[in-house]
Amino acid sequence: QVQLAEFGGGSVQPGGSLRLSCAASGMIFSLNAMGWYRQAPGKQRELVAATTREGPAHYADSVKGRFTISRHGNNIVYLQMDRLEPEDTGVYSCNLRQYRDYGAPGDDYWGQGSRVTVSS
Repeated sequence: QVQLAEFGGGSVQPGGSLRLSCAASGMIFSLNAMGWYRQAPGKQRELVAATTREGPAHYADSVKGRFTISRHGNNIVYLQMDRLEPEDTGVYSCNLRQYRDYGAPGDDYWGQGSRVTVSS
């Protein structure tokens, strides 16, 4: 079992910055991907950014160039969000996907969700 704890949600003005952090604990496989999903009101949940420890990182087109995801060790992931826009508003959830031998996917684990509000 894996537990994810998120930190850093909040409210900012357009053009501002926010940093999300996620720390995983429990039975974490050596090979895993961590990332962030978000769900805006009235929209489907979407992948924002994800990466393995080795990389490369993947970003949604809408955030590319503004957001930066980084891994620290095998259990911590950050999402630096710059030049935030109102369209970035939503609930951001940390995700960890485990991978077994030969790349077979294991379980997905989710953080509690962090509200990010971008408004003037």
